Amino acid sequence: MPTITVLRRLAWTLAWAMILFHQLVPEGARRLSIADAAPQEPSLHRSSAAPNSFVPRPSGDRIAWAQGSRDPFDLLRHRMVEDQIKKRGVEEKNVLKAMEEVPRHKFVAADEIDQAYKDCPVSIGWGQNMYQPYIVARMTELLDLHGDERVLEIGTGSGYHSAVLSRVAKKVYSIEINDQLARTARRTLASLGYDNVEVRTGDGYLGWPEEAPFDAIILTAAPPEVPKALIDQLKVGGRMVVPVGGFLQDLLEITKGADGKISRRTIEPVRVTPMTGQAQRQR
Repeated sequence: MPTITVLRRLAWTLAWAMILFHQLVPEGARRLSIADAAPQEPSLHRSSAAPNSFVPRPSGDRIAWAQGSRDPFDLLRHRMVEDQIKKRGVEEKNVLKAMEEVPRHKFVAADEIDQAYKDCPVSIGWGQNMYQPYIVARMTELLDLHGDERVLEIGTGSGYHSAVLSRVAKKVYSIEINDQLARTARRTLASLGYDNVEVRTGDGYLGWPEEAPFDAIILTAAPPEVPKALIDQLKVGGRMVVPVGGFLQDLLEITKGADGKISRRTIEPVRVTPMTGQAQRQR
């Protein structure tokens, strides 16, 4: 009997404790997880004013940022640069500035906007992807651009990398083998004011001989070997960044010396989209 009495008293005590807890503690404070202890990234939600658009929803101390920023995606780009790019060793200031300024979300479809600033590739249709931010920044940094160069880009894709290059070079010539992608990229770049980028449809394996030579050449898709036509179109003293290989690929940095001699340096293993067109027939 005493045991039953003790249990009843304990039950009543717990019941009153729960009642007081719900009365005195705000509902929002009752939920606590490990994630609450860490700084929270802004999430994306659909805008009620524009159902097909997304805007970041800042949390905690980021509210002040939301009130003072003109572009609601500023923080997402800033965190992308800080967490995904700087921490992996990219240091070139003009590249970091370009990555923080170019609106990556403008180059993806509406249903992919919530993926735009994440540390992963983003689908752009036709079996193609926009590469993760770090790869774009790393390849751009390797070109060692200072603002007065003419750059040939093979593989326009969405046009995002073209836009980044346009912020660190004088002129960008970009070739895309898929006509639909080329048209879309050209339209997006023009609408955003990137008027120093010229896009044309064609097989990048052959380069752009009418505009050669180029100070720098970059390939965003991997041929089985470096196309000779592109080496020929690289200016003396110029630099090329190219992923090369099949299933196993390496990112190479190629330079052309004053005597025309080609030097190659392996940067790191990568896994990118294989180059199509004539390059595909060489496999």
